Amino acid sequence: MPDNQSASDMFEEQKPETLSILPLFDTVLFPKMVLPLVVMQKKSIQLLEEAMAQNRTIGLLTSQKTYDPNAEPYAGQSKEELHTVGTSALILKMVKNEDSRAQLLVQGLDRFTVKNYVQESPYLRADVEYMEDVVKTDKETEAMVVNISVLFKRVVELTPGLPPELGSMPGSIVEPGILGDMVTSIINSTVQDKQKVLGISDVKKRLKEVTRIISHQMELLELGQKIQTQVKGDIEKSQKEYYLRQQMKAIREELGEKDDSSVEVQEYKTKINDLNLPEDAKKEADRELARLSRMHPSSSEYTVASTYLDWLTGLPWNKRTEDHYDLARARKILEQDHYGLEKPKKRVIEYLAVRKLKPDSKGPILCFSGPPGTGKTSLGRSIAKALGRKFYRISLGGVRDEAEIRGHRRTYVGALPGRIIQGIRRAESNNPVFMLDEIDKLGNDFRGDPSSALLEVLDPEQNFAFSDHYLDVPFDLSNVMFITTANVLDTIPHALRDRMEVLQLSGYSLDEKLKIATRFLVPRQREEHGLDASHISFSKGAIKLIISGYTQEAGLRNLEREIAAICRGVAAKIAEQKVETVSVTIKTVHKYLGPVQIQPEVSAGGATPGVATGLAWTQTGGVVLFVEAIAMKGKGNLVLTGQLGDVMKESATAALSFIKANASKIKIDEDYFSVHDLHIHIPAGAIPKDGPSAGVTMLTAMVSLITDRIVKKDLAMTGEITLRGDVLPVGGIKEKVLAAHRAGIKTLILPKWNKKDMEDIPENVQRDIKFYFIDKMMDVLKEAFAK
Repeated sequence: MPDNQSASDMFEEQKPETLSILPLFDTVLFPKMVLPLVVMQKKSIQLLEEAMAQNRTIGLLTSQKTYDPNAEPYAGQSKEELHTVGTSALILKMVKNEDSRAQLLVQGLDRFTVKNYVQESPYLRADVEYMEDVVKTDKETEAMVVNISVLFKRVVELTPGLPPELGSMPGSIVEPGILGDMVTSIINSTVQDKQKVLGISDVKKRLKEVTRIISHQMELLELGQKIQTQVKGDIEKSQKEYYLRQQMKAIREELGEKDDSSVEVQEYKTKINDLNLPEDAKKEADRELARLSRMHPSSSEYTVASTYLDWLTGLPWNKRTEDHYDLARARKILEQDHYGLEKPKKRVIEYLAVRKLKPDSKGPILCFSGPPGTGKTSLGRSIAKALGRKFYRISLGGVRDEAEIRGHRRTYVGALPGRIIQGIRRAESNNPVFMLDEIDKLGNDFRGDPSSALLEVLDPEQNFAFSDHYLDVPFDLSNVMFITTANVLDTIPHALRDRMEVLQLSGYSLDEKLKIATRFLVPRQREEHGLDASHISFSKGAIKLIISGYTQEAGLRNLEREIAAICRGVAAKIAEQKVETVSVTIKTVHKYLGPVQIQPEVSAGGATPGVATGLAWTQTGGVVLFVEAIAMKGKGNLVLTGQLGDVMKESATAALSFIKANASKIKIDEDYFSVHDLHIHIPAGAIPKDGPSAGVTMLTAMVSLITDRIVKKDLAMTGEITLRGDVLPVGGIKEKVLAAHRAGIKTLILPKWNKKDMEDIPENVQRDIKFYFIDKMMDVLKEAFAK
C-alpha cells in the first residue's frame, strides 16, 4: 500500500467522481484539516475497509440532525437528512479494536457537492462535483485576513483549553481561503455556522462570514470574562470558605468532635435559661442568640454578637450578697479602721439601722466632702466591710465622655458598656458598695456631659431601670449603695449635688493626727518596710515634731510620707548591720528628715501695729492668714496687693469706708485720710485669695495701723463685715479652728452666728482656745487690741 503522501498526490492527479459517503454528527471537516473519528456500525466499517483497499478516499457529509446516543451510530441514515455540501477526505490511519470499533484519522481534501446518489446499501455512494476556491486578492481581502488573525489570537487567549501557540498559526498560512477554514474549525462556533462557511467557494465572501462568526465569538468571550471577573471575587471567597468549612466539619465528625459554634450557642442558651433574666433582657438575649446561631465563627458579626452575650450573661442579674445588720459589729469595724470622723460613722450606723428595720428602703446617696488625705476613700471600704458587701471604686477625675458612664452603642467598633455596668460585673453582685471617686473633677466637652449621665445613676427614683447604651436593656441599680467623694462642692452641678447627702470630712487636729499616726500609720509603714516594733519605735514628741515641723495639711498623706522616709532610713541602717534597733526622738528626727521645714505661723505675725492674723479655708483645709497694713503720704487712696480676688478687694473697701464713717468713735483724726494713702498686703502673693471672711481681719489691721495699737498676741479672727458694722457668719469654721490650733493660736474671734458650729470642734481644741463670739465690729476692736 502506498504511503500517505503518495496517496494524496494520486488523489490530486485523479479525483474520484464517485465517493463512498460517511455521515458525520455535530461536526464539520474542512479541507486541509485533520479530524479523528470513531466508527462502530458494521456497514460503515465495511465502507472503510473497502476504501483502505483502494485509494483510501471517502466523502464526509454532516447530518442535519443532532446526534442521538440511544440510536445506533450511522444506522438507517437517509440521504435526505444529510447536507449536500461536504468534504472529501483521505484516511491517514485506521485501527480496528476488539470491541468491533474502528478508530481513524482523516484529512480533508476538497469541497464537493452531491450530484446524485448511486448506491444506498450497504452504504451510501454518490456522484460528486468538486468546488474550486474563487480567489480575488485585493486590499479588502488583505484587511480581512489581518483582522481575522488579530481576532483569532485574542480568541485563543480568552478560550480556556486552547494552547497559546495556536494564536501564531495564521501567520504561517498564505492562502486566505485555508485561513478562513482553519479559524472556523478551531473556534467554538455552531455546526450551522461551520456548514455555512464550508458551502461558500468565494474566498472573499467566506472571509466576511468568518469575520462575522469570530467577532460574535469574541464578544461572547469578552462578556463572559467580564462577568467572571465580577463574580469571581464574590463567589471565590465564599466557595473557598464553604469548602474549608465542609472539610473542617468532616474532620470533626471523623474525630468525634462537635462543632465549636454549636457548642458555644448551646452554652449561651444554658446560661440564659439558668439566669432567670428579666423579660426585656431575656427577649434581647434570645434574639441575639438566634442571630448568633445563623452565623459562622469566622464572621466579624459573630464576634460582636458573642461579646454582647458574654456581657449580658456575665452580669449578676439576681446575684447579691447578704447584708449584715449587726450594728455593734459595724461600729467596731468603723472604729478599728478610722479614728475620729464621728459624723460619717454616725450616719453609716443610722443607714444600717434603717435598712434593718425596713430592708426595702431606698438608701441615700452619700457624698464625702473634704480635703485630700482625710480618709474619704478608705471610709467607703470600711462601710462595705461593715455591710458585708463587695466594694468597687472608679475614679471620675478627668472623665469627659458621656459614654464612659453609659457605654457605646454596639454599632461602634470595639464598643463596651460604661464604667457603671463594668463595675457591677466585676463586683459580681447587684448590691455592692460603689464609690464614685473625685466626682468634683468631672469635665465635659463635645462628647457629652458625664455629670448629666450620672443624674439617672444617682437618683433612687430612676436607677431601678438604668439603661446602658451597649446593653440596651434596663438594669436595676436600686440595690447598689453609691458613695461619692469630692474635695470641693462648688464645681459639682447643682442638679447632681441635689441628689446627694453631703457629709463634711474636716481636717484633723494635732492630737487626732498623733493618735492616728500611733495607731495606724506607724504600724503600716513598719510592715511595708520589713520592720517590726523591735527594730524601730517613735516617741510622742517625735511624731508631734513631724506633724508640726514637717507637714502642713488637713489630711494625713504627707505625715505618712515623712514616717515612711524615717522607716527607709532605719531599714538601710539595719540592712547594713550598723544598728539593731532605733528609737526615733525629737533629737534624732532631723537626722532622717533634715532641718524643720515649716516655720511656726504665729511667729510670722510679730507684735507690730498694722498686722492682724486671720483665718481662711482652702481645698486642702484651713490656713492662717496674715494681713499687713502700712500708711504713706498721699490723698486717701487704698492700694491692695497679694493677688486678691474681687470679693476680698470689696471687703477691704467696705472696711475703709466703715473706718472713715466711724472715725470719731474709733478716735481717729478725720484729717488723717486726706494726707495719707493706705496699702494692704497679704503675704504668699503667688497664691490667689478670695472670699469675704477676711473683712474683719483687714479692718482690724487698718485700725491697728492708724491708732498705733498692737493686736493681742496669739489672736486670730474671721468674719464678713457690712458697712453698718455687723459681723456676718462664714463657712469652714471647723477647718479654720483646726488650722488655728495647729498654729498655736490661743484666742479666736468668730461671728456670733457661727457658735452653732462649735459642736463639730473636738473638745481638746475647745479647751486649748478661748473663743469670742461677736456680731458687731466695734466689739471686735475692743477685744482685739492689747490694753
